[in-house]
Amino acid sequence: MNHIIWPETYLPGTTDNYVSNELIISGLSAATVWAALNDTSLWPSYYSNVSDICFHNSPDPQLFLNARFRFTTFSFPVEAEVTEYQPPMNNEPARVAWHGWVEGTAETRLDVHHAWLFENLSGGRVRILTQETQIGKPAKMLAATKPNPMLNAHQEWLEGLAQAASRI
Repeated sequence: MNHIIWPETYLPGTTDNYVSNELIISGLSAATVWAALNDTSLWPSYYSNVSDICFHNSPDPQLFLNARFRFTTFSFPVEAEVTEYQPPMNNEPARVAWHGWVEGTAETRLDVHHAWLFENLSGGRVRILTQETQIGKPAKMLAATKPNPMLNAHQEWLEGLAQAASRI
C-alpha cells in the first residue's frame, strides 16, 4: 500500500505528537472521497471539530496547491497552506497535505503537517488514510492525554468523510 510523503521536519517519531487513522470501506472510490474532502464547505457537516473555514487566496472553498486558508479546530485558530495536491487520476492514489500553524509564544505556538491519502483497492474498496504530526508545547500536552484527543477526533473525521462521500 502507498504511504504519506513526509517533509523531514515533520517525520513521525521526531515530533511532539503523531497520529495515524485509517479506514478501508467498500462501495466508495478515491474520487468520491476526494470530492467530499476537497470541498471544505462540507467539513462542518460531517466533522464536529472544525469551524470558521476561510480562504485567503480564493473565494472558492475548494482545496488547491498553495491554497491559504484558516479554520478552527480544538479551539485553535489554525492558519494553513496546501503543500501537496494530487487529485485521483490514472488509478494513482489521491494525496493532499497542508502545513498548519497556530501563532504564539514558545508556550502556545503549534506547527503541524496534516496529510491525506485516498487509494482505490481491489473489490470496489477504498483506503482512506490521514496522518498528522505536530510540534510545540500544545502538541506535547495533546500527546500526553490518554486517549489522545487528536486520534479520536481524526477517527470521527474519517468516518464522517466516508458517510459524506456515500451521499455524493
